[in-house]
Amino acid sequence: MPAKLTVLLVDDHALVRLGFRRILEDDAEIEVVGEASTGEEAVGLAKKHHPAVTVMDCALPGMSGLDATRKILEANPAAAILMLSMHSEDTLVRQALHAGARGYILKNAMDLDLANAIKRVAAGEKVLDPQVTRPAAALKGEREGGLTPRELEVLQHIVAGKSNREIAAELNLSANTVSVHRANIMDALGIHKTAELVVYAIRNGLVNLP
Repeated sequence: MPAKLTVLLVDDHALVRLGFRRILEDDAEIEVVGEASTGEEAVGLAKKHHPAVTVMDCALPGMSGLDATRKILEANPAAAILMLSMHSEDTLVRQALHAGARGYILKNAMDLDLANAIKRVAAGEKVLDPQVTRPAAALKGEREGGLTPRELEVLQHIVAGKSNREIAAELNLSANTVSVHRANIMDALGIHKTAELVVYAIRNGLVNLP
């Protein structure tokens, strides 16, 4: 009998994890080897169990799903990450793929076939939810590859209402460097007002809310 496809479930909602576990337990080819509710937990369990596929919630408290994805792939480049999100915006899809995820599917999709998506990413396919396969031109002015990890870090502090000087002190950068990052973020997203940037970042799940 062939070995089962091992899966790690990562979501901060226990009921969501339970629902996904029950779906996957109906498939004889898949075995759920662990569950995590935070990015930090996910990284630790991925190192412990070496799952073939990690089903990763994009919006997690603390360490984001994007950061957890990068850390898991740093430790095990062969790992397959399937990103789950409530958001279909192109920016977040790009961020996920840029971080190394092999797939991006929507949690609330009526026709969500999680087991099939897991098998496909495990086989090396790139799996995108039909609702997110819009042309990249849908967001004009957006830089190829999305924001860098440092820019996402600065964006998190901007959303928290911190000044350039405060962000500089927090990240051990110069205020001028932070100013450049702020300008680059706005240029990359085609947004030129801080208030609009904050709304956009929250709406599209680019930052973690406390």
